[in-house]
Amino acid sequence: MTRSVVNKLLKASAPIVVLAVGILSVKMLAAAKPEPEKAEDETRLVSLYVDEARSETVKVQVATQGEVRPKTEIELIPQVSGRVVALSESFNAGAEFRAGDLLLKVDDTDYRLALVRAEASVAQAQTELERQLATKDIKEKEWKDNRRNGEDPTPFSLNLTQVAQAEAMLRSAQADLRKARLDLERTEIRLPFDGRVRERTVGIGQFVSAGASLGTVFSTDTVEVRLPLTDTQLVELNLPMGFMAPSYLEAPPVDFSATLGNRQYAWEGRIVRVSAAVDKDTRLIYATAELQDPYGIAAANGMPMAVGMFVHAEIDGVQEQDAIVMPRLALRNENKVYVINAENRLEIRTVDVISTSEERVLVASGVAAGEHVVTSTLPNATDGMEVEPIFRSAQG
Repeated sequence: MTRSVVNKLLKASAPIVVLAVGILSVKMLAAAKPEPEKAEDETRLVSLYVDEARSETVKVQVATQGEVRPKTEIELIPQVSGRVVALSESFNAGAEFRAGDLLLKVDDTDYRLALVRAEASVAQAQTELERQLATKDIKEKEWKDNRRNGEDPTPFSLNLTQVAQAEAMLRSAQADLRKARLDLERTEIRLPFDGRVRERTVGIGQFVSAGASLGTVFSTDTVEVRLPLTDTQLVELNLPMGFMAPSYLEAPPVDFSATLGNRQYAWEGRIVRVSAAVDKDTRLIYATAELQDPYGIAAANGMPMAVGMFVHAEIDGVQEQDAIVMPRLALRNENKVYVINAENRLEIRTVDVISTSEERVLVASGVAAGEHVVTSTLPNATDGMEVEPIFRSAQG
């Protein structure tokens, strides 16, 4: 092989040799680098707020709700016809009126004329009666003076029949007079109670007929709330079906509350009666509670328990009982509670709920006093999962 051929081979193989040397160097450096330590993956535990369940002797409060309704509400209907000639400012929607206030007046011209005619008819009938009585006296005297064969005279011959007819005509005329006076009084619409106007459907100058509606009014002396109760709640309150309170002051108390804006108001009423039948649609029993003078003395800081308002009601039970008390947030799906055991494992318990409110829940079984119940939200809870409990120093 000539020198020139050898030189060509060396030039051609030089890049391959350099590449091989580079690869070998990288492998040697990689082999000489120490292997990194493998870190063990740590499982992060779910942190949950917990509270301690405690035992108390309580009187269970029955919570329910209802709409405030007037005890007395009527549709105002005139008994006479005529044109409306006067309307009071108190007879407007939402306005207040007092017992005896004039709300509306119908034109009374025709009724005054009818009264004059009725008075004239009475005077005429009275005169006719006196004339017949005088005639009777004359005929009785004539019969005594001209008595024949001992025969008794007939009532007609003694003018007794005519007197009876005159007396009947006088009574009829007097009845017409009373009706005329009554119709005249009925041209003025007044009510025997203090109240408010819910709606007015008539205007000044309008002709109204007897029997047509003028509007709707309600009394403000007493309002009532119809409260739905289950049979269990009724037993808890120790109220029999068909219960009627002997008097308002002897009736069981009930606390009403409502939130208006950012303020809460409270009123105290009384349960005056309980329905004697179960509602066929809801299978509930309804108790009726009343509040006297809701727009006056019973108003809470000037706020009345107004008609149409939706209120919450709480009624105290009559018997004390032992119960486990926990925050309302601990109750899930109506009767489930999450409990953290001594090994920080989650247990899903079924509890027997006695009563619930916005702040707490009372249970009879399922959780023991001193156990820790979860108050945090936990979407995918599984029985036995390990968690990290966080204790709160105070509950809101």
